[in-house]
Amino acid sequence: MKAWRFYLPTLFAAALGVSATLISSGATAQAGSLGMLANLAKGEWTLKSRDGSLDRKICVRTGMELIQLRHREQNCSRFIVEDEAQEVVVQYTCPGNGYGRTKIRQETPSLLQVQTQGIVEGLPFQANAEARRTGTCR
Repeated sequence: MKAWRFYLPTLFAAALGVSATLISSGATAQAGSLGMLANLAKGEWTLKSRDGSLDRKICVRTGMELIQLRHREQNCSRFIVEDEAQEVVVQYTCPGNGYGRTKIRQETPSLLQVQTQGIVEGLPFQANAEARRTGTCR
């Protein structure tokens, strides 16, 4: 147990260094990531909410359109939490309009599971949806 006391300052310093790196890197440093989204089939995708609300159609050009479903503005900063071949998790902050966290899991090339939650205009939101590629953008 005493051996941990020796490593504790080193671990703490390393954690501070990682935190500083993450904070200073910003969303622009991560712009080239999220390969799963970049490789999605372009075109119209339909999101079917698990709560039975109306379906929503989204024209996917880059895949990033699926990240900020409740925050449509472009001035949000993003932080990539997880970037795997079949799953991505992104947290984002929109100055003056809240924040969110979205998890997207790819089941097949044309089927995704989307979970998102956060705060928009001072109110909480949470949604689970299935996204399917349904055609070309109109």
